[in-house]
Amino acid sequence: MLGSAVQNIIALTDSVFLFHYSDVDFRAIGLVSVFYLIISAIGYGFSRGGQIIIARRFGESDNRNLVRSFYALLYFELAIATLIFTGIQFGGQWFFKQIVSDLETFDRCVKYLIPRSYGIFFSYLGVIIVALYTGIGKTRFIVVDVIVLATVNMVLNYAFIFGKWGFPEMGIAGAGWASSVAEFIAFVVFIIYMIFEKNRLVRGIFFFPRLSIPLVWQVFKVSIPIVIQVIIGLGSWFVFFSLIENMGGNKLEISNLVRIVYLILSIPTWGFSSGINTLASNMRGAGNDDEVIPVIWKTVNINFILTVIISIPVIFYPEFMLYPLFGREDMTIITESRPILYVLGIILIFFSSGAILFNGILGIGATKLGLWIQGSLTFFYMIYVFVFVKYFDSNLVVAWFSEVLYWVFTFFISLWFLYKFDWSKIKI
Repeated sequence: MLGSAVQNIIALTDSVFLFHYSDVDFRAIGLVSVFYLIISAIGYGFSRGGQIIIARRFGESDNRNLVRSFYALLYFELAIATLIFTGIQFGGQWFFKQIVSDLETFDRCVKYLIPRSYGIFFSYLGVIIVALYTGIGKTRFIVVDVIVLATVNMVLNYAFIFGKWGFPEMGIAGAGWASSVAEFIAFVVFIIYMIFEKNRLVRGIFFFPRLSIPLVWQVFKVSIPIVIQVIIGLGSWFVFFSLIENMGGNKLEISNLVRIVYLILSIPTWGFSSGINTLASNMRGAGNDDEVIPVIWKTVNINFILTVIISIPVIFYPEFMLYPLFGREDMTIITESRPILYVLGIILIFFSSGAILFNGILGIGATKLGLWIQGSLTFFYMIYVFVFVKYFDSNLVVAWFSEVLYWVFTFFISLWFLYKFDWSKIKI
């Protein structure tokens, strides 16, 4: 769960500290952090494809091609990270100027994005290592490394944003630097752990094989549908927040608060989604197709129960549960977010089940079908958002209800695939 939610944790930490720094910075982080989630999710999407291949080779006991697939993923991700970093450095300011109407919000977005872009390389390298360890079912140290990252990020956020311990007060730019430095330190810690790793498979990683174009192409073919899904899904969310920004600063603050709650409560789902990618692919690699659907449903049930348990207190008692993070004399923003939090409760019911079923499809190897499903649903999602938010100027409850519809349809379409589609012939 933690390995899959690294960027959620970083976005949460940055947002909480900036909430207590200034309203303008808090509004800006709500928009720019969604944009950066898209950037980080591109690397994560490719790593998910690599993870599926690694898990399949592990299930087949083909360690040689497992290691070669890992390096194909590594070389490819570094190339993508370089391209994206260059694009942000030279085009990030121009891009945000086209979509942000408020000059103060625009200025803060750019101040965060530029220093934050340096973390792309370590973010992408980190998800590659997570893909390896998740693919072979050795996930314990991921927890330790994420704790290191989260702790460093919190400490540096406090120091850089508010100008503590001799550091200059940098505001939202400090949050960008803090997150990038934290990712670098977490990466170094993981490499040190791998060097002293006793697992023979992991120790055999450090021989750096030659670049294999066929394996890179295989990683690309399996991963690109997942990456496009991520871009489509989070891209539509970015458009959603861009439209909310045009509704006014208060609406953006409320939506940002709900988004943070959404990120927190979705951590189990992202974790179990990554887990079912590995389990489904590993079982197929071992020839146990008949066990795939039962394990998907077990994962759905566990995740649903866990999500409900952690969600009910937050949704129904937000003033009490959110006070440690967002408590201050003026609690208006939490009070005003109550109706949206009720909608979020409905979203989480279908999201916690639909996301697991959908990721079970990806683990089976049907990444192209997954792209078709998400692409089609996102198309209707965007129509809903533009019609009700942009043209009818609807309230936030109606706007956020788009998420409910999206996950309801994802749930039922994924069910149809698992039981009506002959997926046993899909190969990787």
